[in-house]
Formats: sequence, structure tokens, C-alpha cells
Amino acid sequence: MTTSIELEIGTELLTEATEFVRDGWSPNLNVLMAEALRRYLDSHSPKVTEKFIRQDIDWGLHGKD
Repeated sequence: MTTSIELEIGTELLTEATEFVRDGWSPNLNVLMAEALRRYLDSHSPKVTEKFIRQDIDWGLHGKD
């Protein structure tokens, strides 16, 4: 099942995405945007985000550079 959404992005980002598709790296903008969203969500899951926040807090409290 798929759902359509409306997306507003900057002109430069759209140009880059369009070139990416034109150069054959993705079959179309729909596939590219869905994959970009999927990768963003995978890398920004609450579990991963919490891990990095806890590391930042630990560094702030006990910082060692």
C-alpha cells in the first residue's frame, strides 16, 4: 500500500535530486524520496538518538578530549 504526500523542498535540493535520477542512480523521484526518508528514519530512531544524547551528556559531565 502506498500513500501520496505533498512535499516542499528548496530549488537546489530538487535540482540535485533530479540530476541524481537523470544520472541513473534512482529510477524516479518517488523512489529517491522514499529511500531518503527510510534512511533518515533508520539513522534517527529514538534508540540511536537517545544513545548519542547520553554520550553527549556523559562527555559534558566527565569530558575528555
